[in-house]
Amino acid sequence: MHLQVSVSVPADPRSTGVMLADPVYVRAKVRASGAEELHVDVAPGEGGAFTVTTRRALPTDQIPPNVRSFVGSRLEVRQVEAWEPAAADGTRAGTVAVEIAGAPVRLAGTVTLAAAPSGEGASTITYDGELKAHVPLFGAAVEQAAAKAVRAALEAEEGVAREWVASSPEA
Repeated sequence: MHLQVSVSVPADPRSTGVMLADPVYVRAKVRASGAEELHVDVAPGEGGAFTVTTRRALPTDQIPPNVRSFVGSRLEVRQVEAWEPAAADGTRAGTVAVEIAGAPVRLAGTVTLAAAPSGEGASTITYDGELKAHVPLFGAAVEQAAAKAVRAALEAEEGVAREWVASSPEA
C-alpha cells in the first residue's frame, strides 16, 4: 500500500532541519504518538547528515480486534530516518524505514524537507513510501490499520513541531 503524508512546519527548512536533529524534539514527538516506552538516538554524520533512530511501544487499542490478534496488546515500533546533508537553502532528503517487531509489517521510503509551497518561511516534511504487511488473508486489513497508526503519529508530530517552533527563542 502506497502511503504519502506531509507535515507542515511554520519554520524555514534550515531551522526545521535543526529541530529534526534535536533529541529533545524527537523525544517530544515520540511521546505525542502515544508511546508507553521510548528510546531515542540521534547520530551525527558527515557534512551535517544525521540519523534518527527511535523505538517506541504503542498500545493497540485503535487497531481492529480481528487484526489485533496478529500484533498483541502493544506494538514495538522501530523507526530510522537517515537524513542527507542540507542543500544551501536548508532543504534535505533522506530515507525512512519503520518496522513493527513481532508483526510482518514494514514501511520503506523517502523523506524530504522542503520550503512550503506557500513560502512565508514555512517547511513541509513529506514521507513517501510503501507499507507492506505479509499476513495471509488479512494483509490488506493489517496494512490499513498500520497506515492509520502511521498517519496518526505524523499528525501528532505536526502538532509538536508547531509548539516547538512557537516556543523556540530562535523562531
